Amino acid sequence: MTLLLLFDIDGTLLLRAAGAHREALHAALRQVYRIDPEGVHLDPAGRTDLEIARIILLDRDVDARTIDAGLLELREVAVREYAEREQDLRDHVAPGAVELLERLQGDDAVLSLVTGNLEPIARLKLKRAGLDHFFPHGQGGFGSDSEDRTHLPGLARRRAGQTGHPWPADRTVVIGDTPRDILCAHVDGVRCAAVATGSYSVEELGDADAVAPSLAELGPALEAWM
Repeated sequence: MTLLLLFDIDGTLLLRAAGAHREALHAALRQVYRIDPEGVHLDPAGRTDLEIARIILLDRDVDARTIDAGLLELREVAVREYAEREQDLRDHVAPGAVELLERLQGDDAVLSLVTGNLEPIARLKLKRAGLDHFFPHGQGGFGSDSEDRTHLPGLARRRAGQTGHPWPADRTVVIGDTPRDILCAHVDGVRCAAVATGSYSVEELGDADAVAPSLAELGPALEAWM
């Protein structure tokens, strides 16, 4: 059975690579909404970019109508700001990621993405990390598609399937490093394979259908499902 494998990026494929991304989003919030985004306490792990932005703006007493009116500009500015921050991310690729992707690539798996990143930022991260060739354009689910991460696996399945026929849920796996990755998978009725490579431990990821300390150690579970 060919599996659709939906990889998260930050904390899963790339480790400690979100600094420039955070700076870009904060710069965009300053430019578009004229607020100071620093000092807002939130856990960004597993959230979409626009969800993070909304939490910060609400904390700064920006009303929902004003937030919605500026979101398109926010996206454009955030992407531009990130692109201007030159960064080589090859040293941030998670151990075992390249080997796992090379092993999975082929007739038994379709590699795609589910990430809270805005798509242009996600694509640029992968390019800077040397991983972009594994993930074709026109596929996946991104934070630019919806603020709500639970919508993204279903969208990715629709893009991977044929017209009117999404990729089957029972042949789809979300691969991530946070409880929000697990939640978005299970809301869509698909499996989740979790790795404790981000900010959560193996025990904290226990609701996943499979969990391992690293991508390399997750490989056998994915291959067994295939």
